[in-house]
Amino acid sequence: MSKRKHRSSDESNHKRARSEQVEDDEEDIVGPSQAIPRPTASVKASGEVGLVESIFLKNFMCHSLLGPFPFGDNVNFVIGNNGSGKSAILTALIVGLGGKATTTNRGSSLKGFVKEGESSADVSITLRNRGQDAYKPEVFGPAIIVELRISSEGLRTYKLKSKMGQLVSTKKEELVSILDHFNIQVDNPVSILTQEMSKHFLHSKGEGDKYKFFMKATQLEQMKEDYTYIMKTKTITENNIEKHEECLNDLKRKYLEKEDKYKNLASLDEMHTKLEGLQHQMAWALVGEMEKEVKPTRERIVGEEKATIKYDQKVEEWKAKVVEAEQKYKEIHDQLESISERVQQLQPQCAELKSQAQDCNKACKAAEASVHRIKTNLRDLEKDKEQLTKRINELKHSISQSRAADTQERMERIGRLQEELEALNHQDSTLSQQINQFQQVVARGQEELGRIEREVQELNKAMEFKRRALRGLAASRTDKIKRFGEQMPNLLAAIEEAYTRGHFKKKPVGPLGYCICLKDPELALAVESCLKGLMMAFCCDNYKDEKTLQGLMSRHYNNLKRPQIIVSEFSNSLYNISGRAVQHPEYPTVLQALEIQDPVVANCLIDMRGIETVLLIKNNRDARQVMQRGQPPRNCREAFTIDGDQVYANRYYSSDHQRAQFLSRDVEEEIRHLETEISNQKAQVEHFRQQVQVEKGDIRQNDALLKRAYEDSKRAKDKFRKLQLEMSDLQNVEEPQSEDIRPLEEELQEICGKIDVARKESEVARQQASQLKTALEEAEIKYKQHKDIISSVTEEADPIKDELSKTDQEVEKSKHHKKHYDERRKAHIAGIQKLKADLNTKEKELTASIEKATVICPRVEVKRTAKSLDSEISRLKQKISTQQNQHGDRDEIIRQYQEALENYKNIALQVKNLKKFISLLTKIMNDRHIVYTELRMYLSVRCKYYFDSMLSQRGYTGKMTFDHKNETLAISVQPGEGDKAALDDMRSLSGGERSFSTVCFVLSLWAIAEAPFRCLDEFDVYMDMVNRRISLDMMLKIAASQRFRQFIFLTPQNTSSLPLNNLVRFLHLKDPDRTQTVLPFGQSNQEEVEG
Repeated sequence: MSKRKHRSSDESNHKRARSEQVEDDEEDIVGPSQAIPRPTASVKASGEVGLVESIFLKNFMCHSLLGPFPFGDNVNFVIGNNGSGKSAILTALIVGLGGKATTTNRGSSLKGFVKEGESSADVSITLRNRGQDAYKPEVFGPAIIVELRISSEGLRTYKLKSKMGQLVSTKKEELVSILDHFNIQVDNPVSILTQEMSKHFLHSKGEGDKYKFFMKATQLEQMKEDYTYIMKTKTITENNIEKHEECLNDLKRKYLEKEDKYKNLASLDEMHTKLEGLQHQMAWALVGEMEKEVKPTRERIVGEEKATIKYDQKVEEWKAKVVEAEQKYKEIHDQLESISERVQQLQPQCAELKSQAQDCNKACKAAEASVHRIKTNLRDLEKDKEQLTKRINELKHSISQSRAADTQERMERIGRLQEELEALNHQDSTLSQQINQFQQVVARGQEELGRIEREVQELNKAMEFKRRALRGLAASRTDKIKRFGEQMPNLLAAIEEAYTRGHFKKKPVGPLGYCICLKDPELALAVESCLKGLMMAFCCDNYKDEKTLQGLMSRHYNNLKRPQIIVSEFSNSLYNISGRAVQHPEYPTVLQALEIQDPVVANCLIDMRGIETVLLIKNNRDARQVMQRGQPPRNCREAFTIDGDQVYANRYYSSDHQRAQFLSRDVEEEIRHLETEISNQKAQVEHFRQQVQVEKGDIRQNDALLKRAYEDSKRAKDKFRKLQLEMSDLQNVEEPQSEDIRPLEEELQEICGKIDVARKESEVARQQASQLKTALEEAEIKYKQHKDIISSVTEEADPIKDELSKTDQEVEKSKHHKKHYDERRKAHIAGIQKLKADLNTKEKELTASIEKATVICPRVEVKRTAKSLDSEISRLKQKISTQQNQHGDRDEIIRQYQEALENYKNIALQVKNLKKFISLLTKIMNDRHIVYTELRMYLSVRCKYYFDSMLSQRGYTGKMTFDHKNETLAISVQPGEGDKAALDDMRSLSGGERSFSTVCFVLSLWAIAEAPFRCLDEFDVYMDMVNRRISLDMMLKIAASQRFRQFIFLTPQNTSSLPLNNLVRFLHLKDPDRTQTVLPFGQSNQEEVEG
């Protein structure tokens, strides 16, 4: 039909557009669908699509919550008193499926359906969607849930959900497609017959209204309107054809006039042909001149590109020198790092030796105090012995005067022997002390000799190390890489060769110290103190490459310490450290102080050392101020000073290094410093050699004295034993003693025993003190030797630091030259790029000119210049212009002729096509009108048949008279037997009889119209019990015969007499809440109490 919108071929053929009427501004514009009757095959014979499975209302009309109501597949009776919500369910079904508010006869706008005091109303309807005719089953599933929300302003929004509750669409167009697919027509009285529509039909006195009801129910009215619209359009098209035919004669006349002028232009063809030829030559002449301009530029670019090779060679030469200098720098830095590690390793042992020496000193002092105490006791005992001996001698002398001369002589001999024994005992003690002293002197001499020899050996090693460092620094003048050790250049060459042969997946990067540069040379020692061994380290992408690199190192570092290898996946971009880096306004981090070209190196140092979190602060006082007085800067772990000191928040470590090894720039100063240290160490070695000779002479002399003391001690001990025997013999001679002398002699003997014990204790204590003193001397010697070793190792770093500084200067010098030639090369290349850009511009212009010339004509040989051709073209154009002034512009005449011809042909073709279309449309419309007339007749006959059949079940007779010409429908019904009473108009019947007749009429329309469900609202309200029972029986019988359709009957009457089976479902509504009896529908004439 003409009012229907054409749909694309991929849409379903049976979807129809709906005729729409404009509602109130508060309501949707899209109205419910109007569709033509369909063949029975299009309706879902299985009853699996379009049925209403359930409905749920919230804040709708006067109901807060209503439902959900599960409907059966066939017959459903919704039973309830007036106001219980029957009509609300029917109204929600119409509005929820896209119907207008006016269709429900319950209000003029949607906002009237929102319960008073609420902001919105909700309606949820579930439609069945099963079987082969299901709508998008892969999306919606076995059911489609249509959710409608009506706001208090009258706006409605839809949500179309699947069976599982998943939102599929919110578009009204999707709902229209679903209703078209299911053939649901909510404004068709056959599908949904409301109370108002039923009352209007029952009380209508006009036969025209019944005819309109029939036409609307069968959708013949829609077909008639479509046909009327098509015929109107056809009339307009025929009028347009007449107007076009009138214009066609004028166009033909104009076309013939232009054709005459066109034929008079033949005399100018020759001049135009010649002009065209000259223009062709002119186009290619301009191309030739541009080609001549391009050629010198190309030759100049070729010459300049050849000169680029020289710049490349210079850049590569200085690049190699930079690499060599950096390699040398790295080697020297590794030497310093090795010395630092050695010092760090020796420090703990030195502290331990110092502690041992202190312990020995304490023990030695305690032993000396014990010896002194024992000597004091011995001295006191000897005094007591001397006094007691004197007293005994005096007593004996008094007695001896009366004794024989031999006794006196024996006693004198005993006294002399006693004195000699004491003298020998004193001599033995003195000789023991001398022996001990000589032993200690000889031991100390031997230890000193060993220490000197070790220091000479260490000095020789240090001198050899510094000589190597000196050679490295001298070599780093041309190759910085030699700073990192003599083996480093060979190792890098081996890495390059292995990478060329494909042994590495990615070429290792290193040494890392060679890959970094300082922005501020003064921070060299601070950066090296921070990175330490990482200056020599290499970085590999994977463990396979690390294993290969270990093999190469093993060949170049036989017994030497190998550089560290770090395995970390290479990345072409620097880590994002914005969240964990230190940001200080005055002091840079190690990362900020370095220039690192390779992001792999920067990422490796970030991973291994956290250089983004380490500050560099030149002044020691400022470093302590920043790190230890208050809270350190955010993300800052530590800081380094210009002297290499390491500063934490709670501690401070001084650096063992005084000069930078790898990053220093003054190579010559480093070389001079190393040469001075080597000269000083040579003098130290010579001095130590002289000390060795002196020490060896002293050892020989003390060894001879020790031997002599041993011999004297042996002779003194032999003589002491002989005199003791002689004295013992003399003392054993018995002589009568005075009783007064005997106690004194006993006391003297006791004192002598104590003296012997004290002497033994003194000897033991003296020996113990001597041993402790020896241990103390040994501990002090070891501590001093270890300290001297640390000093020696520390002194080794000084020449290396000087060499490192010189190497760093050489690196900077090489980099400066490399940068100079880089800049000159870039400037040269920029000049070439400019020439190429100019050449490219000219070539583009040339290409454009060639393309333009080619469009004009193929290339032709041109011997004339562009200037001469231009002069001749100007003269010829002047001549053509003169001719055209006489006859008119040739191009304009041709253009007008072609336009006139084209317009004439187009209009003639349009008129021809429109006539053909009108002829075809007339034939089609005649055929369709015949079919329409036949369809109307068939539907009328079927309606009459079903109406008579329904009336006969009550014993009524009736007649339906269709007047299609005058569009009237007369219905006559006789309640009694047909042969006993005349037929009367339905208005003469009682209320129950009229309701029964209406039911019969509706059921007859049901039989000829298709829809998945039928709804009747209070169909039996005016029937008596007999008519109601018969009507129900008829409807149930029809429902039983049409189990693929769904029937919903709303009634306030009792249904207890109805049969109970699985095809009939009863839904009983609760009695209404009478607190609100009037619906808030405003001032509309449609207001009424629900029920």
